[in-house]
Amino acid sequence: MLLRSTDPFRDLDRLTSQLLGGGPGTTNRPAVMPMDAWRQGDRFVVEFDLPGVNAESIDIDVERNVLTVRAERVAGNGDWQRLAAERTHGQFSRQLVLGDNLDLERIEAGYDNGVLRLVIPVAEKAKPRKIQIAGGAPAVEHDAIEA
Repeated sequence: MLLRSTDPFRDLDRLTSQLLGGGPGTTNRPAVMPMDAWRQGDRFVVEFDLPGVNAESIDIDVERNVLTVRAERVAGNGDWQRLAAERTHGQFSRQLVLGDNLDLERIEAGYDNGVLRLVIPVAEKAKPRKIQIAGGAPAVEHDAIEA
């Protein structure tokens, strides 16, 4: 026995998406992946939720100061009848514009339990530093002002 609850708003949304060429379960357009970002000491951490995505399908590129993350969740195929399709399948894409204060050459990436984690260190040139004052520096002589 199959119980089905009807939701007229969800049905209308699904119909509208199908008519306009997109929506859950299609591969017509990239879907957005949820993200969290924070600063932790001298590094920035960014996490993307990608449940059900195979790690080999994830592609990370940096060009100038634009970080692009792409991934794909493949819809299962088989000898079965789909009863519901609410999870998005197909291409996922997200771009972040990174500041000049980050070291884009040393980005680290890891993927565990459906979460892609990027760790981006702050560039050495952007870290605060102390300026030492040299002792016994000669004073700058000023020309006398004639009255």
